[in-house]
Amino acid sequence: MSRPAYPSKGITFVRNDARVFRFCRSKCHKNFKMKRNPRKLKWTKAFRKAAGKEMTVDSTLQFAARRNVPVRYNRDLMAKTIKAMERVSEIRQRRERVFYKKRMAGKRERELATARKLVAENEHLLPRMRGSEKKRLRELGMTDEDIQEMEDKEERVQSKAFGGEKKRVAIALENDDDEDDDEEDESAMFDDEDDEDDDDEDGEDDDVDMDAD
Repeated sequence: MSRPAYPSKGITFVRNDARVFRFCRSKCHKNFKMKRNPRKLKWTKAFRKAAGKEMTVDSTLQFAARRNVPVRYNRDLMAKTIKAMERVSEIRQRRERVFYKKRMAGKRERELATARKLVAENEHLLPRMRGSEKKRLRELGMTDEDIQEMEDKEERVQSKAFGGEKKRVAIALENDDDEDDDEEDESAMFDDEDDEDDDDEDGEDDDVDMDAD
């Protein structure tokens, strides 16, 4: 059950062992027929009480208990009962507000602590230093070179790899080095060929000069 079931409202199911189940609406009845555990459904009273989200020990809750004792009708007793119900409801609502405030006390501090922990664990995913942060550091007396050095240091920390990722990065770096070496060898070969071509051209020019003489 997830809300109050007033007289003439809701559904009542009596099992063969005389156990009575009262449902506030068809939603609760359907979940009961599907044999779902109400303590595992967050919208039920059973879950909220088990999780400590609602009062479980209070004198006002005893007035809501069902008493299967027939009472002879009495007009004065009925009027007193209605007044008492209003008073009990008022007291319970006030106590529930106090209970809620106590339960939620320190919630913002806990959320901030969780957020700080998340930021500290995933600091490498944060963007680079913002302009406002650079301005603040300049006002503190730091130079642009110091700020650039800090940024480079943060980038090195962010690019730090672990485990298998480190191996893959190392292999990639080796491949890049090999490619650079190949490019250097090719450029050296081209330089040698260019030198040979220049020598040949110089030799031809000398021959032409000798013939002219």
